[in-house]
Amino acid sequence: MNRSQLFQQIKKKGSYLCVGLDTDIDKIPAHLRSGPDPVFEFNKQIIDATKEFCVAYKPNTAFYEALGPKGWDSLQKTLDYIPKDCFTIADAKRGDIGNTSSLYAKAFFKMMNFDSITVAPYMGEDSVKPFLEFPGKWVILLVHTSNPGSVDFQQLETRDGKYVYEEVIFASQRWATADQMMYVVGATKADKIVIIRALAPDHFFLVPGVGAQGGDLEAVSKAGMNPECGLLVNSSRAIIYASSGEDFADAARKEAQKVQKEMSMFLHSFIQ
Repeated sequence: MNRSQLFQQIKKKGSYLCVGLDTDIDKIPAHLRSGPDPVFEFNKQIIDATKEFCVAYKPNTAFYEALGPKGWDSLQKTLDYIPKDCFTIADAKRGDIGNTSSLYAKAFFKMMNFDSITVAPYMGEDSVKPFLEFPGKWVILLVHTSNPGSVDFQQLETRDGKYVYEEVIFASQRWATADQMMYVVGATKADKIVIIRALAPDHFFLVPGVGAQGGDLEAVSKAGMNPECGLLVNSSRAIIYASSGEDFADAARKEAQKVQKEMSMFLHSFIQ
């Protein structure tokens, strides 16, 4: 899915919601756990319930990798089930020496056919470039995350007075354009979103942390929206675990619809 197609879906659905499929086998409703593939069955019902209100899905691969080969099978089945009009994100946080990154890129883009993958930039250009060699695919670079440990490195000052996360933005814009690269910016740091938007006016931001982690949707929208929206705001637990009972899918639908209604209002307010 290219940039124009993504923006068209945002306008069509009045939404920039990304649903995080962080499916924990220990948290899904008990009545599903005796089935042949409870993770996929849970995801299938969540997708059916929310696809009208979101433009993207983001499976965090750790939840699937932890289940071994069966988990990878559940992930592929989930990916195949996601509607084609929804953007898909492999939240895998890869990034290694060049030849290894090439294999990661092949795995997620060619073998599994995700639209995008999250990548850690710590090892530099040669660890990111292999992911950019696949036409039509996106790199979503970790820039300023919302976890407490983000202050350890991301907010260190360099010799010329810039922060490390700013240096990541400056350097990465030499590697790819806003048509192939997005940035991860945590929702709990709305003040930083303003700064990062000034540094990267045209890029899409993947913004986790709205919902269970306490990020404020209105603050994020005001701080980060650009003329093409430029935001994919992720919500995971607040939607997929809105209920732990047999009504989990209906509860997820209601929560996603509530978020979509807010987003529609912000889109009308901020985009002409």
